[in-house]
Amino acid sequence: MSDYNESLGNQPRTSSRQNSQILYSTREKEFVELHEQVQTSVNLLDSLESFLSTFQKDLTAVSGQISELQDRSKDIDNRLKSRRKIEKPLSNLINDIVIPPSLATLILDSKVDESWLPAIEDFERHLEVIKARSKVKAARDLGEVVEGLRIVAATKLRVFFLSLFQPIRNSVTTNMQVMQTSILIKYQPLFAFLQRQAVPVAHEIQRSYVGAARVYYETGFRRYARSLGYIKARTTEKFETIVNEAEKLDNAPVDVVRLSNAQFDGPSVTLAYMADDKTHKEYVEALYRSLLLVFMDNATAEYTFVKMFFTVEATLPSLDSQKSLLSPSSLLSPTDRLSNAGSDYGGRSRATSLTIAGALDSAAAVAREEQINVDGIWKQVFDPVLEYVQTFVKTIIEPPPPVISLLTMIRLTEHVVTEIENRACPPCVTFMFGLRLQMWPIFQKLMNENIEVLKKLAEGSGGGYFSRAATVTEATVRSMCLRYLRLFTAFVILTEKEDETMIFSNLLRMRQEIEKLIQRCTGHTSDAVARATAQSAFYEILLRGLHKGVQSVAHPKSQHEIAYWARLEEEAKRKIISVQQARTRR
Repeated sequence: MSDYNESLGNQPRTSSRQNSQILYSTREKEFVELHEQVQTSVNLLDSLESFLSTFQKDLTAVSGQISELQDRSKDIDNRLKSRRKIEKPLSNLINDIVIPPSLATLILDSKVDESWLPAIEDFERHLEVIKARSKVKAARDLGEVVEGLRIVAATKLRVFFLSLFQPIRNSVTTNMQVMQTSILIKYQPLFAFLQRQAVPVAHEIQRSYVGAARVYYETGFRRYARSLGYIKARTTEKFETIVNEAEKLDNAPVDVVRLSNAQFDGPSVTLAYMADDKTHKEYVEALYRSLLLVFMDNATAEYTFVKMFFTVEATLPSLDSQKSLLSPSSLLSPTDRLSNAGSDYGGRSRATSLTIAGALDSAAAVAREEQINVDGIWKQVFDPVLEYVQTFVKTIIEPPPPVISLLTMIRLTEHVVTEIENRACPPCVTFMFGLRLQMWPIFQKLMNENIEVLKKLAEGSGGGYFSRAATVTEATVRSMCLRYLRLFTAFVILTEKEDETMIFSNLLRMRQEIEKLIQRCTGHTSDAVARATAQSAFYEILLRGLHKGVQSVAHPKSQHEIAYWARLEEEAKRKIISVQQARTRR
């Protein structure tokens, strides 16, 4: 049984092996192919491993190259930023130093006209930049070309300005103010260019203008003063003391129209052609007013022109320094800028204050120098005119005119001085002060003479028209009162200030002498009532005259004068009443 079982067990095992052999034998080709495929795959994997190894090495090399490219890219980017940073200043530098062909053509081939105004300013900017960039080779290369253009421009401008001055030199009928304001001032930037870039030519033009203007004003004022002299010779009015004045003027009112010659808005100015009319006459103060107003208008207009035309800035306004390639700040690295900022921080306040003070002193010095220069040019032009005005004034005050006329001229002089100060013409103000100082002593002398003759008349020592009278008559006193009233009213109209010592101190002295004269005239009467009545009559004449002066009655001094004589009249009336009452009681 055991052998049988064993045989049964071996039988399937043998059968299975046989089956396997059959299976392998039948699929042997497939297994070989599979083996070959596996071997191929292994070979491929070996190749892939080799390739990957090579690729890794190549990738490492590429990574190094990329890193290097990144570094180079950063360097190029930094260089690009630096180039972009200097691109605009470099472009500005090129634009500054390169003269446009159109500008050069304009200077070389065209005549001077309004088109030169912007062109010459543009050219001067180029010129200044090239001078400032002398260390730059390109600027040095352009130096000779620019210098040639500068010489050509200066030559043409010289001829242009000298031709403009010819009408002023050739004819006194040329309208100087129109020439100055419409033509010369318009071309002042061209002269400013010469003043900065061609100083000798600018000085020649200045001398030429001064010569032409001097001849123009000298000729005009000589003719005008001569015409006024002809008219003045037709009037024989001169100063006479209050005692010697003509009796026909006693009742004549104050000539307000004549007093208006002390104001700007007075009568019309006397023109030169009026002298041709042999019958035309003017009061001396009217002639003085005409001369003074003509002088003031011409002198102040000329000073304003001289100041505007010949006062030139030392430098042309510069271009923005931040745009300049060679500006100090553009050449500093950020570290240097921080370093400089830190070093300045501690002492900036003190340095700033010192800089401001120095700038103010420098500006004041420049202003004084400009003032001296302008004053000098004006005096060169107007010296002959000042002499003609001074000579004409001497003919007016020697011999002296009537005292009212003299005060009228003094007031006009003061108003003219104020106006000239407003128009800012210092040398003209100085000249006018000189005229005023000449007149005041003469005025005081005339007032002293008036007071002295009144004093002699009141004391009975005589003098003048009434010197032969043994006693002072009522007619004499009445004439003196009327003449005093006319003098007082005219002085008050001509005097705006209440505290005018020179005027009212003289009037006070004259009033005292008039009062003494009244006392002397009435003192010869033994009857107290008649004496007081006569005094009251004289006071009444004075009061009526003071109240007639409508234009002067509101003046504080007129009020004081009225109050003074009213008090004396009231005292005289009281005395009359008291004496009459005393007689009635007897």
